Amino acid sequence: MNKSFLDPDGLRREVSQIKWWHTIDLGHGIVTPGLDPTPQRLAEIRMPEDLTARTVLDIGAWDGFFSFEAERRGASRVLATDSFCWDSGSGWGTKAGFDIARRALQSRVEDKWIEVLDLSPETVGVFDVVLFLGILYHMKHPLLTLERVASVTGRQLIMQTQVDLVAIKRPAIAFYPGTELNGDPTNWVGLNPAALLAMLQMVGFGRVDIFFKSFPDDVPLDDIETVRTNHVSLHAWK
Repeated sequence: MNKSFLDPDGLRREVSQIKWWHTIDLGHGIVTPGLDPTPQRLAEIRMPEDLTARTVLDIGAWDGFFSFEAERRGASRVLATDSFCWDSGSGWGTKAGFDIARRALQSRVEDKWIEVLDLSPETVGVFDVVLFLGILYHMKHPLLTLERVASVTGRQLIMQTQVDLVAIKRPAIAFYPGTELNGDPTNWVGLNPAALLAMLQMVGFGRVDIFFKSFPDDVPLDDIETVRTNHVSLHAWK
């Protein structure tokens, strides 16, 4: 292990040099200054408290908060994958945060650089639990993406994603060709809940429970010209 990680002051210096998205407690009173309040997401996604003897795949792991949390909850193996956020210069961040956190936590989480559309049983294997958090709306081909994700899911998918057109009862997809959603050109699609459910069933998930939504029940959502941030969390089982 890098000796700097045995010294809290050295660890603080390492952490201060990184642009963090995830908020991760590294011990020694050091918490990464992530822009996202990541620990709060655990209640939203309802990650199982006990993952003993289960294998976990974290797709789009970024700084690795959920990968390390899965390991802490007893997962027998955790594989963190990413591409966009681990490509220095092309994505929002780099892999440096993940590497620092893994060393600081003395973690055994594995990592693999791979594009989402290249996921398959041959490239990464099949996992009991797959985490797919905040990724689908960044993909230009949502159904193909879900096919790839389903192919590596042995039992349970835990997912969070942007939804749109929620007042439409039929399956529908909003397409963001520019920077309509949060000024971010990497945001491409917002499925409505009906489309999300239909696609997940189409790719092989027999049961889908949508349990967290950010849009309030008492606000009309029939203005299709308005682009807003609306997320849902769900669990899907084969």
